[in-house]
Amino acid sequence: MISQSPKGIIELGNINVKCLIFKINEDNTSDILSTSIIKSEGMHNGVITNLNKATKTIRSCISIAENEAKISLKTINVIIEQPEFLCTKLSKDRKIDGSKIQKTDIEFLLKEAKKQVSYNDEKQSIIHIFNHNYIVDGKTFIEEPINVYADYLSHEMTFISMPKNNIKNINQAFNECDIEVERLISCTFALGAKLLNNNELQLGSVLINVDSEMLSLGMFKNLALVHSLTIPIGVNHISKDISKVCSLNISESENIRDKIDYSFQNNLKLFDNNNNLKDVYFSSSKFRKISKPLIYKIIKSRLDEIFEILKKQFIIAGFDPIAGTNVMLVGEGAHLYNLDKYCSEFFETNIKILGEGDLKDKRKYIDKNFAPCLGALKIIKDGWETEAIPKISNKYGKKRGFFNKLFGYGS
Repeated sequence: MISQSPKGIIELGNINVKCLIFKINEDNTSDILSTSIIKSEGMHNGVITNLNKATKTIRSCISIAENEAKISLKTINVIIEQPEFLCTKLSKDRKIDGSKIQKTDIEFLLKEAKKQVSYNDEKQSIIHIFNHNYIVDGKTFIEEPINVYADYLSHEMTFISMPKNNIKNINQAFNECDIEVERLISCTFALGAKLLNNNELQLGSVLINVDSEMLSLGMFKNLALVHSLTIPIGVNHISKDISKVCSLNISESENIRDKIDYSFQNNLKLFDNNNNLKDVYFSSSKFRKISKPLIYKIIKSRLDEIFEILKKQFIIAGFDPIAGTNVMLVGEGAHLYNLDKYCSEFFETNIKILGEGDLKDKRKYIDKNFAPCLGALKIIKDGWETEAIPKISNKYGKKRGFFNKLFGYGS
């Protein structure tokens, strides 16, 4: 393999924007050249809400990483997650009539499925396509059944799409920075690529990313993202609920949210002998009696609302935590004290927290803070076995990617 020019990845988060620059060596190993993190402005839940602020933030984050790496990027890969993401699962069939299954048969079914998804919602653009099952005469094949004799072929696919206008705004922000978007990558997909091992991706795993303003669910099986959902509810909504019901300011409410034991036991630090909130938690507001049962009810109501939504998604996707499906928590909210225990009781299975590490160790610091970027690096460097990214040639004879074709980047 010929050593490639350095590449860039940027994650557009609610709290921070993160950039990572890397290079792929001749032996297909990769080296991280630089990283940068700055406060996010002009964006909310992956959507550009203020173009000027977003452009300034993106430009600043990329510039810091470029200066450290001593290079200048022309293109970049963008990691995003939005509540407006749509996950569409589709199955397409074709008669083979005793002949061998050809690559063209699978390509035909893929094109037909893509055409149907695009036709059903013209305001959405596809950013990911995953092939996760091939049914040949009633038998399941995980890999492409090329050259297999068959009468009937069924191809199961998952499409992840997002609003075209959101893509245009993201593209515009990067154009203002004189950088072309190479491709868009779902944060859930990138996290799965980084945090889940081959067995977990193959046999079935659920990844729950608990962020500040939204929660994302990714279900992986047969090395594919088979179901995904993002909802605009995160851990900040717990503190907002406490603030509203108890008439406390946000800072006080966040302190309560972060200090409480989510097994809802042993909360002696929070409550006095009369089961009222201690006066030390009234840093600005006037002290008054706020009972432990009230605080518990507020928090449990929000958590139960979130997890009931997720439980329904488990049923829709055919995942059963009780039967042994791995369920993992990741993200800012995953580290709330004993939240994993609450989840374990709710879903009646053992919940594992991912993404912990010693921040004093540089490699672990990068692993913890740049997990989506590292997952995207893996996807970019090695490709992804079940992801369908067809290629076409432009008039100059150069390869153009799937995303160039869809969104017109570089055209």
